[in-house]
Amino acid sequence: MKTVRPAKGREPVSQSILILGIGNVLWADEGFGVRCVEAMAETHAVPPNVRLLDGGTQGLYLLPFLEDCDALIVFDAIDYGLPPGTMKVVRDDEVPAFMGAKKMSLHQTGFQDVIATATLMGYRPARMVLIGCQPVELDDYGGGLRPEVAERIPQALAIARGVLADWGVMLQDGRTQSDDLADPSIRRDAYESGRPSEDEACRLGDVRFFPGAAE
Repeated sequence: MKTVRPAKGREPVSQSILILGIGNVLWADEGFGVRCVEAMAETHAVPPNVRLLDGGTQGLYLLPFLEDCDALIVFDAIDYGLPPGTMKVVRDDEVPAFMGAKKMSLHQTGFQDVIATATLMGYRPARMVLIGCQPVELDDYGGGLRPEVAERIPQALAIARGVLADWGVMLQDGRTQSDDLADPSIRRDAYESGRPSEDEACRLGDVRFFPGAAE
């Protein structure tokens, strides 16, 4: 059984690294984390010991993925109580506290439970980094990222690259093909460009997710 080890600064990580995006893309800026890991897959070729995963809102179903990794980077929309669009990075033992301090949705409760369970079982990743963005808007079902949040994706990826470099992993430009990402039909470009106009769909709902509502 893997045991929790203290973080040791800039020492290399030679084993498995999980880069995880969590959140619900159906609720506007809630999708920030998922869109970050999606963008990383579209712009970077990761080495074999690095796994990119769209964790969505899976909660405890993510536990086996944490069991398999030695280091974890998480992208998420986090209510830090800061101005909208503000980025903040927390590390290691601070991560569970920030995941649970001001929960915006059930996915954060679920992921806090994942970390707690992994800790209890003795296989929490030795290093954890949470790269979070303060959301602008959440109550917009079917909506996409707001501009202030979408503009932070390159910054979030740059932070992740810096963390990986500290761990001895240098990413290359390119693409990463993975079955662990969302279906292309719901990735950001397709999802946001396919949304009906405000005249056609209430901004508290979307006919694509209410069968028969458009009839």
